[in-house]
Amino acid sequence: MTSKLALVDRVRPVAEQPLDHAGVDRESIGKLVREFYTKVRNDERLGPIFAREITGDWQPHLEKMTDFWCSVILKSGDYHGCPVPAHLKLKDVTEADFEIWRALFGQTAAELFAPETAAVFVDRAQRIATSLKLAMFFRLPPTSTVGGR
Repeated sequence: MTSKLALVDRVRPVAEQPLDHAGVDRESIGKLVREFYTKVRNDERLGPIFAREITGDWQPHLEKMTDFWCSVILKSGDYHGCPVPAHLKLKDVTEADFEIWRALFGQTAAELFAPETAAVFVDRAQRIATSLKLAMFFRLPPTSTVGGR
C-alpha cells in the first residue's frame, strides 16, 4: 500500500505557488493588463474581434482581467468567472489568433518585468492558451463500431 501512495505522490502535479517577487502586485498586474489590451485593440486581427465583443466601456473587462491575472499569478482568488464558456461563443476566433495573443502578451510582460518574472507570466499564459485552444478546437473523431453497430 505504501508503494502505491508513493507512486501517486510522484505523479501528482505540484501546485503552482504564488509569484512572490518584488514589484509584482495588483498594481503592476493591472498595468500589464491595460498595456496588453491596448496592443490587442490596435492589432489588425484581434482588435476587431474584441471590438465586437466589448462595446462601450472597457473598464469592467480590464478589471475582470486584472482579477483573473491576480488569481493566476498571485493566487489571490479574486477571479470568479468561467473563461471556457466565454471563449466558446467566439465563433470567428481561430487557433492562429492565440499565437498573436501570446506574442502580444509576451511582449508586454517583457516590457514591464524582469526576464525571470516575465517568463512566469508567459509560461502561465501559454498553459492558459493551450487549455482554451483544446476546449475550443479539439474534437475527437467519431468512434466507429465494429460490424456496423
